[in-house]
Amino acid sequence: MYINNIFQMLLYILLALFLFNPTKTLRYEARFWALRVLGRIFCAPFFYVGFADFWLADQLNSLHTVFLDFQYFVCFYVQNSSWTTVTDAETCIMRELSMRPFVACLPAWFRFAQCLRRYRDTKEAFPHLMNAAKYATSFFVVIFSYLHLTNAKYYVLSTENPYFYLWITASIMSSCFTYTWDIKLDWGLFDSNAGENKFLREEIVYSSPYYYYFAIIEDFILRFGWAFSLSLTEMGYVHADLMVSIIAPLEVFR
Repeated sequence: MYINNIFQMLLYILLALFLFNPTKTLRYEARFWALRVLGRIFCAPFFYVGFADFWLADQLNSLHTVFLDFQYFVCFYVQNSSWTTVTDAETCIMRELSMRPFVACLPAWFRFAQCLRRYRDTKEAFPHLMNAAKYATSFFVVIFSYLHLTNAKYYVLSTENPYFYLWITASIMSSCFTYTWDIKLDWGLFDSNAGENKFLREEIVYSSPYYYYFAIIEDFILRFGWAFSLSLTEMGYVHADLMVSIIAPLEVFR
C-alpha cells in the first residue's frame, strides 16, 4: 500500500514538473500556450473570451470526473498523516464533504462565466445568455445530487427521498437542454431546408448522411447515460464507481 501511494504521488509530481517546466524544452510553446489559456478560463469573467478559451473550457466539461479525482488526490494526501497505514481512505468521498459538489460544478462554472462575459462584450442575449442558462442547469443537478446523498441516511429507499425526485427532474431538464443545443445550434441539424438530407442540414461535410444519424443517436444515448447508470446502480447490479469508470471515457468520446 505504501509503495502504491508513493507511485501515485510521483506520477502527479512528474506531470506537474513537465507542465510547469520553465526551460525552453519539451514543447515549451505548446505548454505555456495551454497554461495561458487555462489561466484565462479560471479567470473567465475578467478576460475577453476567444475561440481557444471556450474550446478548451468545453473539453474540461467532459472531464469533470478528472476534477473530482484530483480533489480526492489532494484530500487523500492531506488527510492521511501516515501513508503506510491508511485508515480513512473514504473520508475524502464522504457524502457530507461539501468540497466535492463545489469541485464538480467548476467545469460548468467556467463556461457559464465565459457566456456571461461574451454577453457583456457583445450585448447579444442570444445565444450567450441562453448558453449560460444551459450550463447553469448543471449546478442544479450537482446540488440536488448532493442533497439526495447527504439525506439518504434518513430514508430506507431512494424513492422516499424528496431530493431524489428533484435530482432526477434537474437531470432530465439538463440533458434535454444540452441535447437540443447540440443538435440544433452546435451541429445545425433538423434544418427545415435540409432538402434531400432529411433531418440534417442543407450542406453536409461527410459523404454519407449516416454519420450524422449515428451522431444524433449516439449523442442522445450518452447525454442520457446517467439514467442507465442510475438504474443499474439502484438495482444493485453494478457498483457506482464502476459505472463512473465506464461513463467518464464515454463522455470524452462524445
